[in-house]
Amino acid sequence: MSVTHASMANAIRALSMDAVEKAKSGHPGLPLGAADIATVLFTKVLKYDMADPLWPDRDRFVLSAGHGSMLLYSLLFLTGEQHMTIDQIKNFRQMGSKTPGHPEVHHTPGVETTTGPLGQGIATAVGMALAERMLNAEFGDVVDHRTYVLASDGDLMEGISQESIAIAGHLKLSRLIVLHDDNDISIDGPLSVADSVDQVKRFEACGWNAERIDGHDPEAILAALNRAKASDKPSYIACKTVIGYGAPTRAGTSKSHGEPLGEQEVAGTRQKLGWTSEPFVVPQDILDAWRAAGARGAADHAQWKTRLAANAKRAEFERRITGTLPASFTEAVLEFKRKAAEDTSDVATRKASEAVIGAIAPALPELVTGSADLTGSNNTKVAATPAISPGNYAGRFVHWGIREHGMAAAINGMSLHGGLVPSGATFLVFADYMRPALRLAALMRTRHIEVLTHDSIGLGEDGPTHQPVETLASLRAIPNLLVFRPADRTETAECWQLAVEAKWSPSVMALTRQNLPQARKTFTADNLSARGAYELSPAKGQAKVSIFATGSEVSIGLEAQALLADRGIAARVVSVPCMDLFYAQDEAYRKSVIGTAPVRIAVEAAVRQGWDGMIGEEGIFIGMKSFGESGPYKQVYEHFGITAQAVAEAAQKRL
Repeated sequence: MSVTHASMANAIRALSMDAVEKAKSGHPGLPLGAADIATVLFTKVLKYDMADPLWPDRDRFVLSAGHGSMLLYSLLFLTGEQHMTIDQIKNFRQMGSKTPGHPEVHHTPGVETTTGPLGQGIATAVGMALAERMLNAEFGDVVDHRTYVLASDGDLMEGISQESIAIAGHLKLSRLIVLHDDNDISIDGPLSVADSVDQVKRFEACGWNAERIDGHDPEAILAALNRAKASDKPSYIACKTVIGYGAPTRAGTSKSHGEPLGEQEVAGTRQKLGWTSEPFVVPQDILDAWRAAGARGAADHAQWKTRLAANAKRAEFERRITGTLPASFTEAVLEFKRKAAEDTSDVATRKASEAVIGAIAPALPELVTGSADLTGSNNTKVAATPAISPGNYAGRFVHWGIREHGMAAAINGMSLHGGLVPSGATFLVFADYMRPALRLAALMRTRHIEVLTHDSIGLGEDGPTHQPVETLASLRAIPNLLVFRPADRTETAECWQLAVEAKWSPSVMALTRQNLPQARKTFTADNLSARGAYELSPAKGQAKVSIFATGSEVSIGLEAQALLADRGIAARVVSVPCMDLFYAQDEAYRKSVIGTAPVRIAVEAAVRQGWDGMIGEEGIFIGMKSFGESGPYKQVYEHFGITAQAVAEAAQKRL
C-alpha cells in the first residue's frame, strides 16, 4: 500500500506536537494546521537538494511565521538526516540545539533567514526574490529559482508587510509566492476581534495574483501553486486552515497557538489522526517517502552544474556567490584616497560618499545601491548603478519608495540570497523605522550597508523632527552593527571599504548634509579607520588635553586644538570613525589611543551615551542633552554650544 499525503502530513504533525510537548514550550498550532501546505510544497513543488542545502539555485523557503518553527524542523528531519537528526528534534528549544525557538540562519542548515518578529520573513523574501531576478539578468539560467513564503495572519497585520507587498507588486517579482496560513486565529482569540481586512483584495490592489483555497486539500494546494508558477505577477494564496488541526478540543482555537497541547490532548490528536507510532517515531515507509522527496532535486542540481560549467561567466558567478571581493576594489579605494589627500576643498560626507561609490562601483559589480525616495539627498546613485524597473532587472539601483522598513528587510534578503553587496539609504533619523530589520541584520550577520545622511543637528532648518540626536547611540547599542561616522573624504572611503569587507556584519554610514573641511591631508595606504579610532593630530609637546570626535565634529576638535595651542596648552585630537571597532581592539591599543592626558573631552552633535568607555565618567562631553532646533546649522551649533571655543574653554577650565 502506497504512502498517502495524509500520512506524510501527519508525520509533521506528530513530530511537532511531540517536540513541543517534551520541551513544555512552543507553538503546535501552526505545524498542525499548515502541515498539508508544507507537504505539497516540499514533496511536489519546491526545488531543493537536501544533500546540499546551500545549492545556489535552490528555491528559497521562508517560514515567516517563525513561531511555528517545528514545522520547518520536522521538514528538515524528514527530508534528510544529514543536517537535522531526531535527537535535535527531541532537544527543541534547549540550549545548544539546532532547533531554537525561532529559526536562525547560519545556525540550522536549511533555514534561509532568521524569523520571529512577525512580518520580517515576508519582507526579507522580497529581497531574495529581487536578488534572484537581478542575478538572472546578469548570469542567465544558472540563476533560475523561486522564493516561497509561509506567512501567518500576524505577518500580514504587521505594517512592514504592506511596504513589502507593494514593493514586490510594483517590481513584478513573479517568482515570489506567498502561502498564507489563513486560520483566522491570533493570540487574543478570533482574528475578528482586531482585524477585518480582505487580504485577497489587498494583495490584488498591490499588483499580485491572489486567490483563496482550502488549505487542507492537497489537490487544491498543488493546483494553486502551479498557477502561481505560471503567473507574470507575484502570487498570494490564502490557504484556509484550522489551527491545531486534529486536536480534539483545541483545534480552531487560540489555545492551540502558543502552548503545549498537554498529554491528554496529544493522545486525542493521535487518535483522531490515526497516528499510532510512539513519540518521535516515524514509520519507515513514511520516512522513506519523505527521504525520496528530499532527494528529488538531485537531478535538477546535476543539470544546473552542467549549465554552470558551460556558462561564460562561471568564474565571476562563483566569486560572487562565495562573497570574495575582487582585488580591483582595494585598488579603487587606494586611488580614491590618493586623490582625496590632494583635494583641500570642503565637502559634505554624503557627497564624499557619492564620489566613493562612483569610484568603487565599477570595480565591485556586486554592489547594489538604492534609496527610500531620497536619491538626490542621499547621493547613492552613480553612473555605474543604473536603476532597475518593473520587469527590467539589469540595473544596480533600487528606488524603494518611502518604505524604510521594507527596504532594510529586503536588503537583508538580498544579502542572504548571495551574489550581491546591497545597500540602501535614507536620513539617519529614519533609522528608527528600520531598527527591527537592522537588529535582525546584526543577528544574522548579513553584509548590509545603510547610507544614512543628514546625521545631526547639522541638517539645520528641518528642525528637531529630523535631527537624530539620540540615534547614533541607539544604533551603537546593537551588537555586531558597525556604525561609521567619517570626518572627510578619506575617512569616508576607508569606512566604505570596511563596510564592504565586513562579510559578517551590517554597517551604517552616518553622513553629513553640511560641508566639512578635509582633515587628512596626507595619503596613507593603511586604513587608519580600521581600528575604530586613531590619533589624527598629535599634540606639540606633552599633551594636557585629549579631544575625541566623530564626523562633523572632528573639524571642531581640530579648531579647538589650535585655540588651545595659542593659549599654551598642548592638545591632541583623536578621530573616532567607528566606536564599535575601537571597543573591539585589544586593551593595549585602546590605552594608546586614549592616552594619558589629564583632560579628556568628547565632541559629538548627539547624546553622550556610549562615550564614557573612552573619556571616563569624569570626562567632559560637548554635545546634545535635548532635541534640536530649527535654524541655519551654524546658528544651531552655536545655540547648543558645540563649538571650538566651547571645547577650548571647557578644557582650560578643567585644567
